Amino acid sequence: MIGFASFAALRSNEEGAMAIETAIVAPVLLLLSLGGFQVSSLVARQTELQSAMAEAQAVALATDPDTSAKLTTIQQIVMASTNLEASAVTVTNAYRCNNTDSYVTSTSYYAVGDKVSSYVKINVTDRYNPIWTQFGIGKAISMDQTRYIQFKQATKS
Repeated sequence: MIGFASFAALRSNEEGAMAIETAIVAPVLLLLSLGGFQVSSLVARQTELQSAMAEAQAVALATDPDTSAKLTTIQQIVMASTNLEASAVTVTNAYRCNNTDSYVTSTSYYAVGDKVSSYVKINVTDRYNPIWTQFGIGKAISMDQTRYIQFKQATKS
């Protein structure tokens, strides 16, 4: 049986305290560092996607993207800026009539005299896989972005 004197001696012994504290704190600090690194990588990728969309918007506003060749050029610019494949970047025409909120893919829905706004729709699909998904924790983060860029407004004749 441990007596009161040996318990008091054990309590006053500080030789291994630093090792025990380090063993408790080090894994927590390591996980916080890893999480901070993964979050900063995610934010950097999101910023990269937004910059590519802004670049594509500038190109769409500088040209009149009314042909498939011009749409393909915008798609290639986004692909080059983001290192994404063609399947992850779509660039299409979209239209809105008068004051409606919905977009359509053709002007055939509108009547003569309607005010038709022409847009370029750019959609980028990307997924970010944090390192902890390799251990079965969490899942990939979807970073889909869609941007509509109005480049023309005219009355349908």
